Amino acid sequence: MLLELIGYLGSALVVVSLMMSSVVKLRIFNTTGSLVSATYAFIIRSYPLALMNICIILINTYNLIKLLGSNKQYDLLDTDTDETYLTYFLNHYKKDIAEFFPKISGSISKGELAYIVCCDAAPVGLLMGKMVDSETLEVTVDYAIPKYRDCSIGSFLYDAIGKKGIRKLVCRDYGEKHVPYMKKMGFESVDGAYEKIVISK
Repeated sequence: MLLELIGYLGSALVVVSLMMSSVVKLRIFNTTGSLVSATYAFIIRSYPLALMNICIILINTYNLIKLLGSNKQYDLLDTDTDETYLTYFLNHYKKDIAEFFPKISGSISKGELAYIVCCDAAPVGLLMGKMVDSETLEVTVDYAIPKYRDCSIGSFLYDAIGKKGIRKLVCRDYGEKHVPYMKKMGFESVDGAYEKIVISK
């Protein structure tokens, strides 16, 4: 019975990995599932199954090293909130953005600032918000497309906006799914909001 549970666990982890929107998480869960499945295959002496899982582990490990070790080059674009492309980006990713910012309407409020992060000329992230004083930006959207959710965009973005004179970020309207990212990036909970002091390198 215990042996069968090991086999089911490996299979379950592989299936769960395919539901991950983040490529990094997909690779990690898939590798873990393949490792458990390979162990199970060796125990029951199913060597072809074990060999297949070992190959998957090697492929995932290689791709994880590339994903986590690559030196991505980002650019920051100051974007006019009236631009057609910004509206397109918001509408295209509206459903996914709403997972992190449930109150997002898809429309752009007057006076909002918008910064698009590009990698190899492709837009991969977006920061939007309103200045509440000369140095504080109240965030309405802080989003990265699934393939780029390894926090490298955030590190680049916060450094770049710091050089533009923004010293503090405040996020009040957010979904629970966004909280782990904010904590990882150094935001602190203050009276129901999350705040971050921006320090440029």
